[in-house]
Amino acid sequence: MSGGSGLSGLAGMGGGPGRGRHRGRHRRHGYGATSMGGAAVGLAVPLVVVLVVCAVIFGVVQVLRSAPAPTVRADETVFTAAGGHLSLPWPTQGSAAIAVAGTGLVGTAGSSSTPQPIASITKLMTALVVIHDHPLGVGEPGPTITITPADAATYQSDVATQQSVVAVTAGEHLTEVQALEAMLVPSGNNMATALAIWDAGSVSAFVAKMNARAAAMGLTRTHFAGPSGLNPASVSTAPDLIRLGEAVMANPVLASMVGMAQVTLPVAGTVYNYDYNLGHNGFIGIKTGSDGQAGGCFLFDAAEPVGGTTVHIIGAVLGQQTPPIIQTAESDATSLVQALQPHLAQRPLVTKGQKVAEVTTAWGASATVVAAQGFTTMTWPGMQVPTDVTVGHLPPSLRRGQQIGTLRLDVGGTTHDIPLVMGANLGGPSIGYKLTNV
Repeated sequence: MSGGSGLSGLAGMGGGPGRGRHRGRHRRHGYGATSMGGAAVGLAVPLVVVLVVCAVIFGVVQVLRSAPAPTVRADETVFTAAGGHLSLPWPTQGSAAIAVAGTGLVGTAGSSSTPQPIASITKLMTALVVIHDHPLGVGEPGPTITITPADAATYQSDVATQQSVVAVTAGEHLTEVQALEAMLVPSGNNMATALAIWDAGSVSAFVAKMNARAAAMGLTRTHFAGPSGLNPASVSTAPDLIRLGEAVMANPVLASMVGMAQVTLPVAGTVYNYDYNLGHNGFIGIKTGSDGQAGGCFLFDAAEPVGGTTVHIIGAVLGQQTPPIIQTAESDATSLVQALQPHLAQRPLVTKGQKVAEVTTAWGASATVVAAQGFTTMTWPGMQVPTDVTVGHLPPSLRRGQQIGTLRLDVGGTTHDIPLVMGANLGGPSIGYKLTNV
């Protein structure tokens, strides 16, 4: 009993504490798990808060940040006048060009981009240089020019070589106006030389002035080798000569001279113009020229009635070889003017409200851009006018009628600006777009 009781006591003694320790370990293990879980929960809560705050900040930044600027695409870079294609009776030889003054070049034919001799048309640049250096007002005679023995000798030499001349004698007095008339009306080569020396001291110095003036005028395919045009190295093109002719006609003194059918001079008496078109079919000038290398040449201005106004048709015909060569060139000019005039009219090139461009956005919105006002000008069928659309920085949203830029038209070298406005409202980006597009 007692032994058994001892064993039992031992067992109880051994097992009791063991079981107690085992339970204790379980309790301690359970307490540690609860502590770690609590720590994880404690870390997770701030992390969620941080993520939420970051998401809010990101959303606010996305909503408040600037949206991509809208872009503008112009419908056309060249506006074409209605009426289809214009056909003109161009010369079958040489080259030619025709334009409407203040509006632009209508067309060209032949080797119009290749410089060729222009004969006495050269004298127009001589006149421009002289009158630039010695300005004249309408009705003013200008300074007196005395014909020198050298000038008289030049006249005799030019007569001997059968040039176009104006009779002079040493000691003769001519006003600047008379000297210019003697050069431009009967086309006196000797008077071109006399004026060049009077103006610059020598022919070579004067020719340098001529070429400098040509460069300043943008006559890139024009070069002068003398003041009269006798030297075939004085060359130009029909389009360049149109610009030269416009400059001459812009000077009222020279414009009156090139329109004179005849003039009376102190020694030469009454001399006549080789421009037989003067006074016919609207022709009011400008200058003929001819020789074996240049052929028949004619730079002309015809004042034609169009819709209650007068339009100046300016053109050049060069290199005509069919005799009589000057009359051939003049006949070609007449045909061109008479064919063009009926097709000229004041027409709207741009109408108010006309769609000119379109505004598009990265978020898919779009709206039209229209002209705020119309523009009417002298046109011919198929006339082309270069355009340029200029727009400043655009906000994301735009309202109908809001001005956003200009349409620039280049009509014959003169620019015209037309305001451009929105033709419809343009909505800004949605919140959804801003949130989903970084």
